Amino acid sequence: MDNKNAAPLGISLDDRDHLANPAFFNGIDHARLAGPEDDGHPPRILLLYGSLRERSFSRLVSEEAARILTALGAETRSFNPSGLPLPDDAAADHPKVQELRDLTAWAEGMVWVSPERHGAMTGIMKAQIDWIPLSLGAIRPTQGKTLALMQVEGGSQSFNALNQMRILGRWMRMVTIPNQSSIAKAFTEFDENDRIKPSPYYNRIVDVCEELMKFTWLTRSRAGYLVDRYSERVETGQQLIDRVNQTKI
Repeated sequence: MDNKNAAPLGISLDDRDHLANPAFFNGIDHARLAGPEDDGHPPRILLLYGSLRERSFSRLVSEEAARILTALGAETRSFNPSGLPLPDDAAADHPKVQELRDLTAWAEGMVWVSPERHGAMTGIMKAQIDWIPLSLGAIRPTQGKTLALMQVEGGSQSFNALNQMRILGRWMRMVTIPNQSSIAKAFTEFDENDRIKPSPYYNRIVDVCEELMKFTWLTRSRAGYLVDRYSERVETGQQLIDRVNQTKI
């Protein structure tokens, strides 16, 4: 379905003018990407951000990404990390932990946006990722899901947080898309209404969102086959559960 001339889902036409130049802001032709078993429901995307500041630029970038993803046909949800305990400082049934894990199970793709602090992703960002388990019994909540990465800086452009998050995405067996976004001097890139100004940085965010949507359509109905592994097929289901739940090596 070619929907590039359609109004974006959940966003007014006036807002679309702010999001992107309408002449170039195309919809996603999912018929060219989706597998034969895909039921066509909107891709489900979860957005995580790594700062609790009142004016958090990682949150503002995630909100811009959510607007773009919604315009491209996604269903988006965002997790507020305020109140999330440090990993291992609370039980897994803590309400914020359960909220994060439920959202992870719901999502078919994710966006991680972190500030760079002391040359690395923030502890707030890492804590969220650490609370997402690699496995729950024989189920791996993140494997086969798509992932897009973005970071913001207070100074010159850097890619340290992006590189770290990319390693984590690979470790969690996520389909981490090639494109990424790094916004230097983020405090200069937003207007008085906390909307990102038109710029090459903004264009790159659109690029990342488009690519995430394409990869999500392309892989979500095929994820089971893409992540199927010989070593796991050798084990029985119970052996796999025993191994991933062992407490000692």
